[in-house]
Amino acid sequence: MDPMADILSATRLSGGIFLDAEFTAPWCVTAQVGPEDCSPFVPEPLNIAYHYVSSGEVQLQVDDEPPVTVRGGEIIVLPRNSAHRLGSDVTLRAVSTDGLILPAADGGLARIVHGGGGERTQMLCGFLGNDTPNDPILRILPNVLVVNVADGASATWIESSLKFAARELASGLVKSPAVLAKLTELLFIEAVRRYLGSLPPERSGWRAGVCDAIVGRALALLHSRMNHRWTTEALAQEVAMSRSAFAERFTRIMGEPPMRYLAQQRLQGAAQQLKESNDSIARIAFKVGYESEAAFNRAFKREFGVPPMSWRKQNAETA
Repeated sequence: MDPMADILSATRLSGGIFLDAEFTAPWCVTAQVGPEDCSPFVPEPLNIAYHYVSSGEVQLQVDDEPPVTVRGGEIIVLPRNSAHRLGSDVTLRAVSTDGLILPAADGGLARIVHGGGGERTQMLCGFLGNDTPNDPILRILPNVLVVNVADGASATWIESSLKFAARELASGLVKSPAVLAKLTELLFIEAVRRYLGSLPPERSGWRAGVCDAIVGRALALLHSRMNHRWTTEALAQEVAMSRSAFAERFTRIMGEPPMRYLAQQRLQGAAQQLKESNDSIARIAFKVGYESEAAFNRAFKREFGVPPMSWRKQNAETA
């Protein structure tokens, strides 16, 4: 049993590659994948952006964080789709990629060709949508992940898949968009696996729970079936433990009992949906696991101090 794989399998992703970019030094751009880039491919909210540097070298900077240098064969993953700067030198004056994108033609990808004519950098740019509310994986990831596809046991399939994508692009016709979409999902999962595997072990907390065979399996079940009528006993049966032993183990590692953890996740997920969707209160209550709108209203008010409708209005006004 691989608890990390179980957790990642509960992260419901869909996405694709939408842009083929070629830059020549000197150059610097500001970028952020927008809904207009991914709407032809996925209906889910856009959460994650990435760039695969197929050749050359690029600097990337998010907010005021130190820039990172990414070289050919490496993938940049932006788990929160943060606005960022890319360039041969990120201290140069930047232009927005919005005015540089050339629309796709003949079934191919949109393109950017930009720069001063010097050293060349080529990238494939993509996105992922995630319809799992309040996804715990995204919460613990840094703003930027850089993965070298030549490293690790999975290097062979990553390299061969990216070569396949490059051949399709070179032909000027993307014949297998579903395959390219699946590739983006697998690349993200691989990046997360490598990141979590590089962290020092912890005795408690979410990362410790992910790495524990029993608690990790329980977390995967909770997050993949958030609206299920879970009880501590039902979870214990799923992971083949007694109720008392499971409850003690979960509480020791996660810092709170399983049903309290589930309640918090449901309410945090509901708050996110109230902010980001136009769904009715009743529909959101059902999606996160409440059998009645009244019960959801009471629980939400206990947690946030105001009813969900008031909370939605306050956050809309703030935004």
